Amino acid sequence: MKSSTLEVTKLLDKLYNLRGKDSVVFKEMDSAEAEAEETRDRTTAEKSALQEKIAELENDSKELNEQGKKLTQVLSGIDKNEFATVIERLNIDFDPEALTAKLNETLPTTIESVNNEIKESEEQLVKVEEEMSSAITTIEEIGIRRDAAISNQEKLNEYFDLALAGNINITRDSITALLEQFDFTEEETREAAKILMFPEDALFEYDERIKNADKRSISDVLKEAKSQEEITETKKEEPKVIEPIEELKTVEKEPVEASPKETPKEEKEFDKEDLMDLFSEIGLDYLDYTASDLEEILKNFNEKVIRRNVAIFKNNDLNLDVFVDNINLLYDRELEAKVDRLLRIGKSALDIYLNPTVLTKYDYRNLDKAIILLQNSGLDPKKVPLMAY
Repeated sequence: MKSSTLEVTKLLDKLYNLRGKDSVVFKEMDSAEAEAEETRDRTTAEKSALQEKIAELENDSKELNEQGKKLTQVLSGIDKNEFATVIERLNIDFDPEALTAKLNETLPTTIESVNNEIKESEEQLVKVEEEMSSAITTIEEIGIRRDAAISNQEKLNEYFDLALAGNINITRDSITALLEQFDFTEEETREAAKILMFPEDALFEYDERIKNADKRSISDVLKEAKSQEEITETKKEEPKVIEPIEELKTVEKEPVEASPKETPKEEKEFDKEDLMDLFSEIGLDYLDYTASDLEEILKNFNEKVIRRNVAIFKNNDLNLDVFVDNINLLYDRELEAKVDRLLRIGKSALDIYLNPTVLTKYDYRNLDKAIILLQNSGLDPKKVPLMAY
């Protein structure tokens, strides 16, 4: 099926966005990098604060242990009765035994509480360090991806420059391998490869519109194009109402009379798009063929012969890949007879697939002569390798 102008324009929007400085690929990387840098900076500050807190808590735990032991020793060496007069006259609430009891009761739990806080802070520190490490890794990976994206963009622009310059000797594999690096569906990849391998007016018109954008950025032009597409789609959905009088006027102004120069529909010549449609219908992948191959087929075009030759291969389990390197077989009017002749002497479909040059080397008459010559020489044509024919 032919792609609509709207579909092609949408695909070109996507391709040209990838070609520009405001590429969605770079924007996504910029956004992800900014987020990772914010995380790195935040976690760096959190890590520093946690390390300081842990150091303070560890010092508190150490001093609680040391000072608690000293205070316990001091209190245990005091006899309250030795200071009874002073305590009583000055009304001092001092009871070494009570203080020692309280110290023994509360100090361990206090130290344990501080140690638990240290443990929680250390666990939080591990999480913060992991988050920070992940952010740093993301930043480094984005740097690598950015280098690859720049290289891919340069290659994409190179392919477009070649296509727009008319130099379309680009292999399908090189194009699809590149497009796989971007977020394309399988159908988009095929259509994009076709646009580059077989550039049509739509590409040149789109490119010209981009070049004439003057001071507007590519992003602005693409937004405008998208807006126009939405308007077009809306118009398509709206039912068209024509008043009888206006319709009559239209008919009067534009008589439905074929121009003398117009080719009748049944005799209309196939163009490249028609040929691609035909290939898809009969099971051939037009992306396997170069532009010059398609031009050659069009010069020798006969739809009936092409359909028949493909059917011959399918019916005899012959791989259609043979046509890729032997394009003339597609329009060879004697192909059916030659294949039948080889099969009748006992050659298998695999023999023919591995040695398809025998089909291009001979017309039917000379192939028949070669087989008869082998037979007259006492040789079995079935056992003679086709490469020796």
